[in-house]
Order: sequence, then structure tokens, then C-alpha cells
Amino acid sequence: MQILLVEDNPDDVQLTLRALKKSNITNEVVLKRDGQEALDYFFGDHGVAGKGHDGLPAVVLLDLMLPKVDGLEVLKRIRADERTKRVPVVMLTSSKEQSDVLTSYNLGCNSYIRKPVDFIQFADAVRQVGLYWLILNEGPGSNQGV
Repeated sequence: MQILLVEDNPDDVQLTLRALKKSNITNEVVLKRDGQEALDYFFGDHGVAGKGHDGLPAVVLLDLMLPKVDGLEVLKRIRADERTKRVPVVMLTSSKEQSDVLTSYNLGCNSYIRKPVDFIQFADAVRQVGLYWLILNEGPGSNQGV
């Protein structure tokens, strides 16, 4: 089960990867650095959406503020496609704007988490996200999580 991390900030990428490793979450992490790369990952010529349920990531950690295509548009496109609409999407962002929270949920995100500034808090947040979506959550059509 892959984790798709869509994040343009190299520091946040490294912190997320360190936090996953520190939490013994060993799933493959696919990194996309902008919204267009994320859309290509899903819907491009060799996108995972065409590979069926087994090709989809177990969870998407999606930043809100991305170059090329923002996170809200990526979320909208994921939810609009029958093949990807049930993929869990966690908005993992530094935005504290209530309008961003509301819009994210209105577009169908599964969770909205503000990135803590402190590494220990950030690592704990990532650990909890990983454990919930990769271990505890049972997705549609699966007996062992998404």
C-alpha cells in the first residue's frame, strides 16, 4: 500500500518522511511536488486510476498551497472521477483559514490537519494519520484497510 505525498516544500517533505520512518510506517511513499504531478499520477497516460483499486494509494497526504494546480483543485478532480472518488485524502497544510477547512470538507476531504511547527508534534500527527489510514481504517472493497 502506497502513500501519496503531494508537497512542494522540501523541508516538509523531509519532516514527513522522517516522521513516517520514526513511526515504523514502512509503506512506499510516492512524492509529487506540485498539483499537476499529482493529477498526472492519477490520470496521466500511465496513471494509477487506470490500474484499478490495487494501483491506488492507501492514502493521499495533500498540501493545500501547491504550484501549478492547488490542492483544492487536485481534491476536486480526485473526487469527481469514479475510479478515485473513494481514495482517502488528508489535507496536511499550514493554512489556518476557516474557509480552507470548509472548502476542503465541502470538496470531500477525509481529514484536515494543520501542520504543527514543532517536529515532535508534527511527527506525532503524521504517525497518527499513518496508523489510522493504513492500519485501522477499513475502506470499501477491502478486508484489511484501504
